[in-house]
Amino acid sequence: MRVRRVAALVVVPVIASVALAACGGGGSGSSGGTVSIGIGEPRFIVPTNTNDTAGGSVVDALFTNLVKFDASNKAVEDAAEKISTTDSKVWTIKLRDGWTFHNGDKVTADDYIAAWNYGAYAPNAQQNNTFFASIEGYAALNPADKNATPAVRELSGVKKVSDTEFTVTLTEPYADFRSVLGYTAFNPMPKVAFTSMDTYKEAPIGQGPFKMKGTWVHDQKIEVEAYDGYKGTKPKIKGVTFKVYQQPTAQYSELLANTVDVMTSLPTSVLSSAKADLGDRYKTSPSSSFTFIALPLYNAKFTNVDVRKAISMAIDREEITRVVFKGARTPAHAFVSPVVPGYRADACGEGCKFDPTKAKDLLTKAGGFPGGALTITYNVDGDHKEWVDAVCNQLIKNLGIQCAGAGEPKFADLRTKAQAKQDIGAFRLGWAMDYPSMENYLTPLYSSTGSSNYYGYANKEFDDLVAAGNREPTADGAIKKYQDAENLLARDMPVAPLFYGQNVFGYSTKVTNVEVNPFTRVDLLKIEKK
Repeated sequence: MRVRRVAALVVVPVIASVALAACGGGGSGSSGGTVSIGIGEPRFIVPTNTNDTAGGSVVDALFTNLVKFDASNKAVEDAAEKISTTDSKVWTIKLRDGWTFHNGDKVTADDYIAAWNYGAYAPNAQQNNTFFASIEGYAALNPADKNATPAVRELSGVKKVSDTEFTVTLTEPYADFRSVLGYTAFNPMPKVAFTSMDTYKEAPIGQGPFKMKGTWVHDQKIEVEAYDGYKGTKPKIKGVTFKVYQQPTAQYSELLANTVDVMTSLPTSVLSSAKADLGDRYKTSPSSSFTFIALPLYNAKFTNVDVRKAISMAIDREEITRVVFKGARTPAHAFVSPVVPGYRADACGEGCKFDPTKAKDLLTKAGGFPGGALTITYNVDGDHKEWVDAVCNQLIKNLGIQCAGAGEPKFADLRTKAQAKQDIGAFRLGWAMDYPSMENYLTPLYSSTGSSNYYGYANKEFDDLVAAGNREPTADGAIKKYQDAENLLARDMPVAPLFYGQNVFGYSTKVTNVEVNPFTRVDLLKIEKK
């Protein structure tokens, strides 16, 4: 979740976009109607370039991952017929035969290989580039000199066996690689994608249960319709309109008016009244979401670890979850979610304990907060103002510094500025797991080359421990190394963990069988139109 789920947009001629979208398959074979789901404006909706929750919701509709996760978070084959290994280093992926893209092209091993090579090739600047780092040949596609052109364009570790089978050789054994394949970065793309990626990214062609209906209407909507040729479990609806909102309260008003069908995260401002407003259409479910404040080490205001730790220790997480969220979230005292094996309730240690006296002493010894005024930037389209204001009020009271929230209209804008290392102060980020592993919270968020490490944390010891965990032949051995890596985060405090979420969602009177999974996505194969 993604920061999701954590490049510049290219203006695409409308005629070209429509022409590519017209290559899609036939109409819907579903008997249900179309449902609408509220999201924020995605940054991208191409598998190798999407790592935010909004974009991920769309990608999940358009593509089917190689594996999915059952009720116990075990990885089971989905688009893959069989995934096997004898040594956790060389993996064989056998695809289900007969699957097609939405334009009618047969899905083959070549389409996976081409998509992975595209994602791993550094000059393509894909957000999910580092997810391919464990595969042999990645280093050649990503030279240390960022200005150098790679000598090759293909991963040497990915080899075609037949149209429905390919092998993947990793640089080191990685026992949990099957779960990693459940992430959207590893989906295939058809040949037409590589003839004009600027066009394709406005109307991606996948092999999932839904296909694009027209093109992405930025800041308004993305429409998809059920794909007749889909070989997996077919949806019970004809299509989905992903409606883009910049104000959660506006979305909630439309939910009450039945003009949007599902709101996956209810605004904090309505939590006191939502049960009465929605009745049995107010629901909760387990979530893997994790909210934190980034304290960017590239910004001179946060280079001193005692300043970072003081900020974290001056925040009363329990009070905010009780008063602002009405108990709908729980305080975070670790850097990974409670839903993954290896979670320790107090892994953050002293740095996440509310101790305003010690926090102020730390800040005083560090010479105070540079400049005296702290800014916490957040995205307005994600319902964060109330809790950011509450955090600032606590920091003003407990540290004696100035503090104010600064709203960016869209999450995509916040991430673009953070990626460019602009001075936006501290900033709000969140994560929902891509696959159920501690490693999925550690590598993307904190490794030196992490795809969602927007705060410049770089620690070779940390990177080495995570890599060592990946090489462990047993889950218990891997977890021990991951926990050692998490201990370094508690020492260095590149972020201040704040809250764990649960899905608190609601839906209109027009739909039924609405479920929001731990990945914070609506289950599009179960939802029905009344």
